[in-house]
Amino acid sequence: MTLDALLQRAGVWRGGETSLRARHRPAQSIPTGLAPLDEQLPGGGWPLGWLSEVLLPYHGIGELQLLLPVLAQLSQQERRILFIAPPYIPYAPALWQQGVRLSHVLLIHTHKSQQQLWAMEQALRAGVCGAVLGWTHTPDPRVLRRLQLAAEAGHSAAILFRPLRAHRHASPAGLRIELTPDVNGTTVHIRKRRGGWHTRPVALRPAPRACHAVA
Repeated sequence: MTLDALLQRAGVWRGGETSLRARHRPAQSIPTGLAPLDEQLPGGGWPLGWLSEVLLPYHGIGELQLLLPVLAQLSQQERRILFIAPPYIPYAPALWQQGVRLSHVLLIHTHKSQQQLWAMEQALRAGVCGAVLGWTHTPDPRVLRRLQLAAEAGHSAAILFRPLRAHRHASPAGLRIELTPDVNGTTVHIRKRRGGWHTRPVALRPAPRACHAVA
């Protein structure tokens, strides 16, 4: 019997049942702008107060496109958006075109992973940012736990971009999303969501580029 067939049996309990989802739903979520994806995310969108990981094989495959709607909404709510050590420079005209208030966007450049993660933790814990986006390769599991606690304290969206190989290691993140490129754009796979699993891939189609390479 296949796993899908087994899950359809009446006597089988599934981690995504409504009662379990209610206990693990974030206090607040902001829609991603993709209805098929929102249907599968806890609370119906990007969770605030959680650490969310975005796993990808390489940069520039549409990862910021996935976040533009939530960044726009948070900036319009007068909350700051902080980019910490992005591999590409955020492209201001594209952010503005998608509704992001540029006056609320901050950028921190540092080349040391320890400094990047420290800055991310402090910004989250302070509660002055609606979203803090960080890029790192080898975070200590204890640091990931601190980022989760800091996101809870500041009620912020903590988005950590990590290499695809990170899926081999456990993480306290409440949400883990994997992005893979395809001929039509990018496919989104939910690899972990607090309170459930067993989700369907969602297609993310190309949009105006929000970044350009560092000179």
